[in-house]
Amino acid sequence: MERHDILKLMATLKLSGMRAAYDDIMRDGLRRQRSVQEVLGDLLTAEVAEKTARSIRYQIAAARLPAAKDLGDFDFTASPVNEALLRDLHGGGFLTTQRNVIFIGGTGRVS
Repeated sequence: MERHDILKLMATLKLSGMRAAYDDIMRDGLRRQRSVQEVLGDLLTAEVAEKTARSIRYQIAAARLPAAKDLGDFDFTASPVNEALLRDLHGGGFLTTQRNVIFIGGTGRVS
């Protein structure tokens, strides 16, 4: 069976992970003289990984979480938060000195 026939069958069966990884896995399998079972196992692993990633993407989208932000996006001028302390906590210095950190209060709302 030719490559294009195999890729067409994978598309028909909706095996997008296997289809995307096919060339790399086949090239690696031939180069390393892997058995048919090992190559097939690699293809199946690629498919499982793709399905898992797709499921996670779907769950994150369904959760409708707000846009991800990091400390660089935070506007310290619009908040009474102690910037130096927050940056120190973000740096993880309290871990090396083995100090506890406790946050008290609501999450607030940023507009």
